[in-house]
Amino acid sequence: MTPRAIVRSVIEKGLSMIGICDHNSSRNSQAAIRAAQGASIVVIPGLEITSSEEVHILGLFPSIEEAQLVQEHVYGHLPGTNDEEAIGYQVVVDEFDMVDDFDQALLIGATTLNIQRVVDLIHDHQGIAVASHVDRSGFGIFSQLGFIPDGLQLDALEISKHTDCDSARKRFTQCLNYPLISSSDAHSLADIGSAFTEVEMAEASFEELRMAFKAIHGRRIVGPCRLL
Repeated sequence: MTPRAIVRSVIEKGLSMIGICDHNSSRNSQAAIRAAQGASIVVIPGLEITSSEEVHILGLFPSIEEAQLVQEHVYGHLPGTNDEEAIGYQVVVDEFDMVDDFDQALLIGATTLNIQRVVDLIHDHQGIAVASHVDRSGFGIFSQLGFIPDGLQLDALEISKHTDCDSARKRFTQCLNYPLISSSDAHSLADIGSAFTEVEMAEASFEELRMAFKAIHGRRIVGPCRLL
């Protein structure tokens, strides 16, 4: 899952835009953005933040600078250090797939930020907040909390590639109140494009995507798709 390999796979699959959302970190987003320069895809920097309730929330950001500011805050609320023998190396790379560093934070862990603080943090940095894989039995908002709390300003809900919109809405009635997206949640090159979301917008850009989530100016989320 090196930057250049990801970019090649995304181009082969015919995708227009991807988000790089490592667990609790954005350190590899910059390399992916640089690796995609000159290519026909847009890379959005992001993080998949684990709240104190062990709910995964995707944060997508308009710039690497905003993503890095959020990452600094997350690292300040992420206890523990990585055990490389038990968990493996957490590699930070450059756009040429060369190793720059090994991250020592316990990225697999949960932060001490509750879900409200996570969503507020994302919005404070002009980001889009999406509850990850809400249909899954682990790390989803429904499996962990049972419901979406009042006042939690999520921009969308993500369903995994193992379900569809109708099934999700039948299982969780609160899905009726939010845009639904799907993504591959790829942890290997083979998974890229296994699920994706079709969006109507003027161009592939973060600001166009933000308008689509809000369904304004003719932009909209058409719906989740699977098996590209």
